[in-house]
Amino acid sequence: MKVVALKDVIGTSQDVDGGTWNSRRLIVKKDGMGYSVHDTIIRAGTETHIWYKHHLESVYCIEGEGEVITLKDQKTWPIEQGVLYALDEHDEHLLRAKTDMRMICVFNPPISGDEVHDEDGVYPVDES
Repeated sequence: MKVVALKDVIGTSQDVDGGTWNSRRLIVKKDGMGYSVHDTIIRAGTETHIWYKHHLESVYCIEGEGEVITLKDQKTWPIEQGVLYALDEHDEHLLRAKTDMRMICVFNPPISGDEVHDEDGVYPVDES
C-alpha cells in the first residue's frame, strides 16, 4: 500500500509550476499504478492551451470556476465544483479559470512527474 500526503509533495520535483498552473503529482509512473494522479491549481484569470496527444485525462473540479473550450468544435463547457470532464479523444482545448480552480487530474498513461507542456500544449511520452 502507498499513502501520499500533499504536504510531502509540495516543494519536491513532483511540485511543478507551469506558469498558469501548479501541479502536485501524487502518483506518478514510478509508482506502477498505470496512471498518474495530480492535485492541480489553475490560477484565476489565466488561459492555458492544452493538447494531450499521448495521454487521456480526467479532471474533477473540487474548487473554483472556469471553462473548457474544445478547439475542434469551439464548444464551451462550464466547469465548477463537482464537475468532471474527460478528454477522451485527446481533445485540444483551452482551459480558462475565472477564479482559482483546484482540480484532481488522472492521466493514462502515467507521467513521470516533472513534465511541463511543450509549445503545442503537449506532455511528452515517457518511453522508459
